[in-house]
Parts: sequence; structure tokens; C-alpha cells
Amino acid sequence: QVQLVESGGGLVQPGGSLRLSCVAFGFTFRNDAMSWYRQAPGKERELVAGISNTGGITNYADSVKGRFTISRDNTKNTVYLRMNSLKPEDTAVYYCNAPRFSSSWGQGTQVTVSS
Repeated sequence: QVQLVESGGGLVQPGGSLRLSCVAFGFTFRNDAMSWYRQAPGKERELVAGISNTGGITNYADSVKGRFTISRDNTKNTVYLRMNSLKPEDTAVYYCNAPRFSSSWGQGTQVTVSS
């Protein structure tokens, strides 16, 4: 059974930084690409960043390019999202996802960017 557990969210001022973590269970993590999504109130869930199984290939939504960095540690079954220069429009619940198990979602972690 696939399980994803996100953490690291919180309240941060504009311009601040956070690092999100997602620990994965129930599949061979090192074999799978991973993604981060977010969902703001009243909006659809959107793809933020993706990373290949080895970490050698990454991609980002235009809205976060240059500010966010996705990475992974296959020894810890964990994917990270480093978020710098945060803006109020980054406020959302953030989720990780394994595309091969796209119907499996964790509880998410709330990120609120506000002064």
C-alpha cells in the first residue's frame, strides 16, 4: 500500500524560505519519479515540480522556476522541495505524488505566506 507523508509547512513572511519533506512507503522509491503539487483555496491542484528516479532530471512550473528546488534522497525514501523567495501566491496545501501511483495522495502540508 502506497503511503506518502508530507511535512515542513508553516507560516512564513514574503521573501522567506521553507523546506518540505515527503517520506514514501509501499513501493520501491528509487525506481520511481516523484512530483510535488499544490492546491490553493478555490483552485485546482497544480504540478509544481518533478524529479526523475535518480534525481538527474528535474522540471518546474514557470511560476516557481528559479525559486524552488526539488531533490531526493533515495536512501531515506524522501523527496524534498526547497522554497525560497516565497510569495503570497505560493500559499497552498502542498502534496507529493508518485506518477506511477497517481491516485495515492498524502494529507499534504499547509504553506501560508503572509506578513
